[in-house]
Amino acid sequence: MSGTVSPLGMTVIERGWLSANQVLLAAQGGVSAAIVDTGFGGHSAQTLALVDHALRGARLSRIVNTHLHSDHCGGNRALQDRGSIETWIPAACLPWVRRWDEDALTYRFTGQPCPRFAADRPLVPGQTIALGPGEWEIHAAPGHDMDAVLLFEPQTRTLIAGDALWEERLAVIFPELVGDDGFRPARDTLALIERLRPREVIPGHGRPFHDVGRALAASRQRLDAFEADPSKHARHAARALLMFHLLDVRTARKAKLVAWMRKTPIYRVVADRTGLNDARFADWGAGHLQRLIDEGLLSEHSGNISVRPSDR
Repeated sequence: MSGTVSPLGMTVIERGWLSANQVLLAAQGGVSAAIVDTGFGGHSAQTLALVDHALRGARLSRIVNTHLHSDHCGGNRALQDRGSIETWIPAACLPWVRRWDEDALTYRFTGQPCPRFAADRPLVPGQTIALGPGEWEIHAAPGHDMDAVLLFEPQTRTLIAGDALWEERLAVIFPELVGDDGFRPARDTLALIERLRPREVIPGHGRPFHDVGRALAASRQRLDAFEADPSKHARHAARALLMFHLLDVRTARKAKLVAWMRKTPIYRVVADRTGLNDARFADWGAGHLQRLIDEGLLSEHSGNISVRPSDR
């Protein structure tokens, strides 16, 4: 799904899971055409087709990533393989990408693959970047990802939020899963968005929206619930990561999924934080799958488990 916001020469491509949304900004004057976020690596062919359709033959010269989770930068490599393209990423991540440190980038930790790509320029909070006819402010947006950024165009008050603010749900606060403070930075980012007073928010997932106050209130309410019961957040994360993996592999046997959870470091962390030892992990993993089946999020046929079509 796509739509154009003409004052900014902007086309929003709304993607389904696993890919994050893309924002395309047409070339204006001396500013080349750019894309913000590029989707999941496994969806690269679709990303290329959608980008070509939106650009109508224009050359794409710049990639900008709000953060480096694999559903936001997985299409970088496919776009770069087409020719010279300048890639901007959050400043702290630049050395990790240049040496391709999959531990620092969390791809190994979360079990979410990302094709290796190159990066050229840092997105530095407090500075601006020219995209289309607009001069976009770069703001730090820690919480979901501690190195994430927001992009804000002050003339139209348009916010490209990445995963810092969604309309209906709250993204996993990954630092909390490893015992770091993530809830407080997430609240600070919500407060920043409130101070910016955007007219329109383009989230990393879901449709663009205008009722920012309602979305902020809903996110704060979910943060309240997770802070009151961190184990609830851990279970939410375990469910989201499993759904992501299943959408990628499409179908798998229960034993294979439990084995994937056992070898994926973030699941070991979740299990440890809920007091599970290694001997009990298989039972926990099987029970986790069964709960999702019972809740109607997964389906099982002839021993194969998949995400129900309505949830894809």
